[in-house]
Amino acid sequence: MELTGVGRRHGLRGPWILRDVGLRVPRGALLRIEGANGSGKSTLLRLLAGIDAPSTGRITGRPRTAYVPERFPAALPLTAAGYLTRLGRVHGLRRPAAARAALEWLERFGAAGHAHTPLSRLSKGTSQKVAVAQGLVGRPELLVLDEAWTGLDAASREILDRAVRERVADGGSVVFVDHDPRRLAGHCHAVHRVAEGRLSAVPAVPAASLPRVRVEAVGTAPPPGRLPGDPLAEDLGGGAVRLTVAAADSDALLRALLTARPPWHIRSVSAAADAPEEPRP
Repeated sequence: MELTGVGRRHGLRGPWILRDVGLRVPRGALLRIEGANGSGKSTLLRLLAGIDAPSTGRITGRPRTAYVPERFPAALPLTAAGYLTRLGRVHGLRRPAAARAALEWLERFGAAGHAHTPLSRLSKGTSQKVAVAQGLVGRPELLVLDEAWTGLDAASREILDRAVRERVADGGSVVFVDHDPRRLAGHCHAVHRVAEGRLSAVPAVPAASLPRVRVEAVGTAPPPGRLPGDPLAEDLGGGAVRLTVAAADSDALLRALLTARPPWHIRSVSAAADAPEEPRP
């Protein structure tokens, strides 16, 4: 997907919000958009999602897209599962597959108990879980997230981080805005900043330069599933492993190990000042 010379203004004589924007969104890319409040970030995301049309310029190669807005229209006359099933159908899933996907994402976000609750009766936090799930249920080729983490609890934010990385690993593209500068740091392929209506590239933070933590733990079973932060793992023998992960993901990693069944024993936690070592054979 590519934006060429794209501009956006409200009305024929309104001020320009964006001007001469050029942006390429490759397949399998994770792009972060930054900028001050009111700079035009949300306008850019709406253009990418096809919600708004450019006033000038052109957008080509638009893939099948899902959009999670900053504010979710929770007053729709549908249940959580009914709404997600409809969105799955919009993305081309057959009804049984759409219904299964709806329940799977509600369960993943810890909201399965609200599957048959009308959207208008959901709490703000649960509504946001449904909003995020609707962007994921159809496995879109392009996922556009506008402050989608806002309103989610810590566990759900970690789940969304993981879901974004999975979507990219599967060949999808994700473009997002978030107020937390650490959000998916080290995983972004490119970072762009909106300022004074213009879009410019800024250096992405390389994963190797992020603060990292090493966790040594002992357990009687393999580490539970896909661990937060996708840590580098070294087998130390005797059931012990050393896991190196970005510091931002270390709390989630420790929680996953301690809540495993049976739980893992944490032997040590330390800063990893040097470069991660390659896993031992």
